[in-house]
Amino acid sequence: MVNSLVIIGPGWPLRGGLSAFDEQLARTFNDKKIDSSIVSFSLQYPSLLFPGSTQYTNDPAPKEVTIFSIINSINPFNWIRVGLRLKKQKPDLIIVRYWIPFLAPCLGTICRIAKSNKHTKVISIVDNMIPHEKRMGDRQLTNYFAKSVDGFLTMSQKVSNDVQRFSDKPIVMSPHPIFAHFGNPITKAEARKIIGQQEEDKIILFFGFIRHYKGLDMLIKAMATATIKNANIKLMVVGEFYENAQPYYDLIKSLELEDRIILHTQFVPDEEVKNYVCSADFIIQPYRNATQSGVTPLAYHFEIPMLVTNVGALADTVPHDKVGFVVDPTVEAIASGIGQLYEKGTDHFKSHIQAEKKKYSWEQMADNFLILQQQL
Repeated sequence: MVNSLVIIGPGWPLRGGLSAFDEQLARTFNDKKIDSSIVSFSLQYPSLLFPGSTQYTNDPAPKEVTIFSIINSINPFNWIRVGLRLKKQKPDLIIVRYWIPFLAPCLGTICRIAKSNKHTKVISIVDNMIPHEKRMGDRQLTNYFAKSVDGFLTMSQKVSNDVQRFSDKPIVMSPHPIFAHFGNPITKAEARKIIGQQEEDKIILFFGFIRHYKGLDMLIKAMATATIKNANIKLMVVGEFYENAQPYYDLIKSLELEDRIILHTQFVPDEEVKNYVCSADFIIQPYRNATQSGVTPLAYHFEIPMLVTNVGALADTVPHDKVGFVVDPTVEAIASGIGQLYEKGTDHFKSHIQAEKKKYSWEQMADNFLILQQQL
């Protein structure tokens, strides 16, 4: 029986999808009359290790969620204090988020100390057990973290398989729920008026932080193929560069695509996300590798068909020719797939998207945590 729980992971005023996820999960448990709070970071990444412009949001604090920003990721004495605080608090369950080996010493130490009260169980929700961008020592760090928890919840079979390389502890898989905090959809005409785009244009969208593994360069090259050029399709890129931006600008210039690629490369506040997503005909995820993606549930929420590459677990949540297309991670396949999306038209996918999105509820994810806790 779980009466109280703590989520260890990013929360306001830290920005981004992980914070939004943790906050919505806490709300869901609170709705179930389980006392829930988030223990977040006072320092998540040192500025030298953070690739974006800022780690913080200007949005107001979320309602109905208690957040304690007390973890310093680089201070071992802080880890001990936080661990002792949680040990004394004795929540029935700790849900700890794991997505990068850099945080393994911090999170692993806190969890070891907290569960030494012989009461608290610890479940890790794993975004990535093996990072997209690998570094020396990753395996040793992840091993240290994996030994500190009692069980794992993953959002794809790919990540479950990765977890099994580090631990034989219980695993439950639960798909990434659909974000609802971005507000209700608006019409394409209204969205394009807000962002200053023509209603009659053909516009595809790349959304999210820009890193090499996400394949934006392949999508840019696809924009230069005859298939896309002849269809007069435009690409809108909405997301902050988390690596050197210059090669992308150089690629766009060398392919003479300046008039067909629209760049919004600043962080987009939550209340403005719908303006960009609802303006798109299709969302494109041209990833080189992936576990799961927070962009897919975003597309489901706003009911925008999508194209994803057949890597990691992306295809698991995008039934081919129903909610979009699944293609190989090559320039030619991406270009061909985009052309086929327009041949089918957006209406072809709408009813399938509406039916498929029912699978991805926050209540189901919360229940899966509670089921796993009972097994521990």
